[in-house]
Amino acid sequence: MDIRIDQPVWLLLFFPIALYMAYTWKSSGMRFVGKGTILFVLRCTAIAALIFALATPFITLRADKEQILFVVDRSVSIESAGNSADKWIAESLKGRQVNQSVGMYSFAETFRTDLQLTDADVALPVIGQMESKDATDITKAIDLAAAVAKNDSATRIVLLSDGLETVGKVEELLPKYSEGRMIIDTVLLERPGSADASISIFDTPLTAYEGEKQLLQVEVESSTRTTGELLIYQNDKEIIKEQVTLEPGKNTFSFRTSATGGGLLKYEAKLLVSDDSFLENNRMLSVTMMERSPSVLVVQTSRNPSAIPALLDKNVMSVDVIDAEQLPETLSGYLGYGAIIFDNVPGHVVGEDKMTVIEQAVKNFGTGFMMVGGDESFGLGGYFKSPIERLLPVEMEVKGKESLPSLGLMIVMDRSGSMSGSKIILAREAAARSVELLRDDDTFGFTAFDDQVWEVIPIGKLEDKKDAVEQILSVPAGGGTDIFPGMQKAYDDLADLKLQRKHIILMTDGQSSMPSDYEEVIAEGRKNNITMSTVAIGLDADWSLLEDLAENGGGRFYDVVDESTVPAILARETSMMTRTYIEDNPFYMTLGGVPEWSSLFREGVPQMNAYIATTAKTTATIAGISHKEDPVIAEWMYGLGRTVAFTSDSTGKWTGDLARWDGYPEFWNTAVARLLPSYEEVPYIITHERGGTYTVTDSSRKAAFLDIAVVDEAGQEVPFTSEPLAPGIVRVTVDAKPGLVFFGVSDDKGGLFEAGLSVPYSDEYKPAVPNAALMTKIAERTGGKVLEEPTEAFRDHPFKSGEKIRIAEWLILVAMILFFIDITLRRFGMFKGLTKKRLVREPVVKETSTAGESIAELLKAKKKR
Repeated sequence: MDIRIDQPVWLLLFFPIALYMAYTWKSSGMRFVGKGTILFVLRCTAIAALIFALATPFITLRADKEQILFVVDRSVSIESAGNSADKWIAESLKGRQVNQSVGMYSFAETFRTDLQLTDADVALPVIGQMESKDATDITKAIDLAAAVAKNDSATRIVLLSDGLETVGKVEELLPKYSEGRMIIDTVLLERPGSADASISIFDTPLTAYEGEKQLLQVEVESSTRTTGELLIYQNDKEIIKEQVTLEPGKNTFSFRTSATGGGLLKYEAKLLVSDDSFLENNRMLSVTMMERSPSVLVVQTSRNPSAIPALLDKNVMSVDVIDAEQLPETLSGYLGYGAIIFDNVPGHVVGEDKMTVIEQAVKNFGTGFMMVGGDESFGLGGYFKSPIERLLPVEMEVKGKESLPSLGLMIVMDRSGSMSGSKIILAREAAARSVELLRDDDTFGFTAFDDQVWEVIPIGKLEDKKDAVEQILSVPAGGGTDIFPGMQKAYDDLADLKLQRKHIILMTDGQSSMPSDYEEVIAEGRKNNITMSTVAIGLDADWSLLEDLAENGGGRFYDVVDESTVPAILARETSMMTRTYIEDNPFYMTLGGVPEWSSLFREGVPQMNAYIATTAKTTATIAGISHKEDPVIAEWMYGLGRTVAFTSDSTGKWTGDLARWDGYPEFWNTAVARLLPSYEEVPYIITHERGGTYTVTDSSRKAAFLDIAVVDEAGQEVPFTSEPLAPGIVRVTVDAKPGLVFFGVSDDKGGLFEAGLSVPYSDEYKPAVPNAALMTKIAERTGGKVLEEPTEAFRDHPFKSGEKIRIAEWLILVAMILFFIDITLRRFGMFKGLTKKRLVREPVVKETSTAGESIAELLKAKKKR
């Protein structure tokens, strides 16, 4: 046992206090023997106790307590050795001593407690699989295990692992645990022998020209002699299929192929082998940039063929035409194009998922986008609040217009159990979006139905849009399906209203029987100027019934397979009811200050017939404006890409004399030229370090700042962290699953670069021998050892634990008691006696006596008179 002090600086108070007490002693004339001396000593002792309490003293008691923490690697690379690790721990517990606490923990990428640190007898718990096992973080495991242990006890961490860390660097942590109280023993685990074949390298050219023979190289590592099948895909289409024989070790295969088109070309290699340990390491992606003339994608519908492709110059650009329903769903399907043109394409045919991917292509990769007007475009196409509206320089809402028709809108939504999940989420969002399109004085009602009717928002003036949206978004799914009562209620609610337009939108994904008189209800509604459109969601809906309801109701029928198109449908329906979008009076466009557009019309602007009314966004550039000051040609930069809105059409029906003008082809070629990104030859080098970590380097060192965006194939932004290493050099770590990601890189000089990169499978799936050297280093640097026998885990710890007992509180208590005794003695005992004796000796007593005698003499003199 010994006494130690945490804050000795407080002991310096002894010097001034000792001087003060000495001065007090001397000035009071006290003697070394006497009752006053006792009081003085009591007070000095109390003060000394308080000063020692401030210094935070403690007593250290020696103890023999020890803590043994088993930390077991449960990652993929050694998962199959989990049973042997558990058996090793069970065997080691036989050597446990009574003074030793035990805890068990598992780790991979994360850390988990299997058995809390305890002094009680333990049995080996049932060990489940780790949730995140695609990485090994030994550094985190040791640090978190150390944090669990008590700081004042001797601790031993027993690390059971193969030493193959894929995250972190444990060597940087070891100096922290070299003081002796905590030691780390290691147990080397080895994966049981099993057959595995994996693709370790898949190389394709970084760039290639159209038609050029490209060399594709695949390296396969195999643990045994076996046979399999190797497949190569180009843009998800199988181009090579070959039977291969694999020898133990590395096997290299080469193929040659060619491709047409431009932009990013995605290759995928797959290996099929029977009785393979891991399937995760049998697939790898690679990307090649195809060099060719710019490509333009024109999107149309079969009902509205586009006139644009015939007007573009095929000598300077490649033009692809596609139906809107066939648009790609992944980002790689768009990055091969420099520009995308939507020509009178309704939003509900595209769907919000594809719109989101296109938005990413424009925003982060510089693809140009243009929307061309028509009776199914802009607001009439249902693009309100959609990703496409976000990227365009105009809003679909028409602001500042007068004499708009009065409207009553009823939305009748199926909320049955079959609508649960994404269906009801999108249906609610679509209805909420419709509310935002309505004016404050419009009449609105919202009814939900299952096997009964739920009046969510009674029909009436729309006074509080925010409250209406919240009520709609709170509707849950549940119950059966009965369509007619909800539909009939909507007709009854609208019947007696004096409005110019009354419309019902019915949404359902189910089927139900209808009464025989349902057609009479619809016919009576038509007499009251009520129209109805229907939306069939999913393949289980009664398409025949809903189409018949829409036809009889004077509205439109929408058959929805892609649920993401529902918001666009309701936006289109609401827009058609709330606004007169088409301005069909002949007019002459007034030009703005954009030279590229103005130079086309040096000899005058041809007359045009019509356009769709929109509202220009605040920062948009207006290149052409109508007689009503509506934008006809507007453009702006959205992220890295330029977007253009042309609110007239391409066919000549609305463009009038412009379509018959000699410069009409040049008009569209100028539009494409405005859309195409201006790529510079920026020599960016993107190198893969490990896992999801890449280094982006501007080898010219001209760029001081690099702006990076990372997007996956679905168009979703991938979380990443960036760390500037030097001017023009950035380390990027992406949080993405194995597959393809796209980097968009721009610099402060206006340069733009795009690259598709393969995120490889985790290093956990790569064949490798255990890292015995690292396990030995961990043990040696912390005073532990590499264990051979399980019972060694419970050998005596060289560091003897010490228990700290703080005594500051006791010293404060002693000081308080001594002060109490001091005050008591002075107040009720010793102090009074001392005072009386002092009064007898004082000369003041004599002065009082003399004064008394003088008064007596005066009295005698008075009597004589």
